[in-house]
Amino acid sequence: MNPADRPGEQRALDPLAHLPHEIRRAIEITPAAGTRERIVDITTTGRRTGRPRRIEIFFYRANGATYLCSGAGGGPTGWYANLRANPTFTFHLKNGISADLPARATTVTDPTERAAVIAAIVDDLNQPHDPGTIRPTHPDDWATSRLMRIDFR
Repeated sequence: MNPADRPGEQRALDPLAHLPHEIRRAIEITPAAGTRERIVDITTTGRRTGRPRRIEIFFYRANGATYLCSGAGGGPTGWYANLRANPTFTFHLKNGISADLPARATTVTDPTERAAVIAAIVDDLNQPHDPGTIRPTHPDDWATSRLMRIDFR
């Protein structure tokens, strides 16, 4: 049997395989994606209040995975603290397609993975076709960023 024919193994090969095609396309952004395509909302659970907290945030793709990152400077963020306390949240697609996706966040602490993801994010943001507000940027600017890998349920 081909590993892609077995649901568990197919998901390991493609973590988005279980999602409908149009949703996968919205998540599988490339460096050619514009700013609008990178914006989603997330709803976390407040670490102190236990109440839902919805914010707008950029998401990134690197090495076949989806990430949330606090950006250059890496200052404290409520969404990051909330996801550390309760990693289950909702990822809301809203540009081009609307979908509320159950997700789970994992803090990226491995130095090798962090470096590779930050390098990919910086390369992505430095694309000449996307006049982002934080360009040009360098990986050192992002060294203290809060970084979480997203797994869709």
